[in-house]
Amino acid sequence: MTRFWVCIAGAGFFLALLVLHSRFCASRLPPHLHFAFKISWRAEEILYRLDVDWPKYSEYFTGATFCVAVDSLNGLVYVGQRGDNIPKVLVFTEDGYFLRSWNYTVDTPHGIFAASTPQEKSVWITDVGSGFYGHTIKKYNSFGDLVQVLGTPGKKGTGLNPLQFDNPAELHVDDTGDIYIVDGDGGLNNRLIKLSQDFMILWLRGENGTGPAKFNIPHSVTVDSTGRVWVADRGNKRLQVFDKDTGDWLGEWKNCFSEEGPSAVRFTPDGKYVVVAQLNLSRLLILAAPPVGNIGDCSVVSTIQLADQVSPHLLEVSRETGAVYVAEIGAKQVQKYIPVNRKAVRFRCAIVRFTCAIGTDVPF
Repeated sequence: MTRFWVCIAGAGFFLALLVLHSRFCASRLPPHLHFAFKISWRAEEILYRLDVDWPKYSEYFTGATFCVAVDSLNGLVYVGQRGDNIPKVLVFTEDGYFLRSWNYTVDTPHGIFAASTPQEKSVWITDVGSGFYGHTIKKYNSFGDLVQVLGTPGKKGTGLNPLQFDNPAELHVDDTGDIYIVDGDGGLNNRLIKLSQDFMILWLRGENGTGPAKFNIPHSVTVDSTGRVWVADRGNKRLQVFDKDTGDWLGEWKNCFSEEGPSAVRFTPDGKYVVVAQLNLSRLLILAAPPVGNIGDCSVVSTIQLADQVSPHLLEVSRETGAVYVAEIGAKQVQKYIPVNRKAVRFRCAIVRFTCAIGTDVPF
């Protein structure tokens, strides 16, 4: 609230200057010249703050961190990183303590997802490498033992029988075991695939293009609590929405992404907000989630502006705590943002410009 009154005081100060200028200096100006003064401000909720104590020791990040997953059931955080002669997967607790790492059969991780149940802890990784393990989606147990491989290892392609991928970006495994895959991050394919828990293709949507159900770099995927599949269609600067059961196209959000498309999309556990990353802008957007049965237009509730060139790539939200974990390829780290206990309000105010009648803009 203090910032709001500071903004008002500043506006009053500059308005007073204009009045004085008009009174004592107007005779020196041509009669057709006048000044216009514009002030704008908007209220914005502060929903998250940085947890500066996570992780306890950042020295474990030794490569470019591309992805992060949270096993909320067991309180674990998995980080996928790239680099030579380094562990590709790091495992932390949600409190920030390092547990272990592993590097087996992982070439170049892009996306990672934890799909644990009381009976099984599993970690899925999309691998976009060009080596023997590349262009696949692999399932591991929590200790890094390979359990399942989807795709043709080391061979990119568009085939469905056998199933092939080309730079698969990310996946989501829902509570029924069904798998949603966005394939590919700049490769041959621009598609969304739904597989059953026994890896049968249930439906497929997409090809390269700008129309409904077409993609240009589908980069992230998630499923909300009402049965809608959300895809970060990064190259087309939009989020596309599909019916979980039928694959029918339900709509899109574009108006929030005029500057840059989304690179990651997740929902908060209460279903109230959509958290989106914008890689090149180094920014997180908190959007109001739509009601059931209505996609509507997106609305920004809050923003988290990161430092320049931090480059948030993919992110995850803890189902248990609501904390947001962000994999930052520029900063080579994962940061944790935790919900604030009491909503604060940030007032953003800007004195836009002076304009004169002859059309000259004087920036302020």
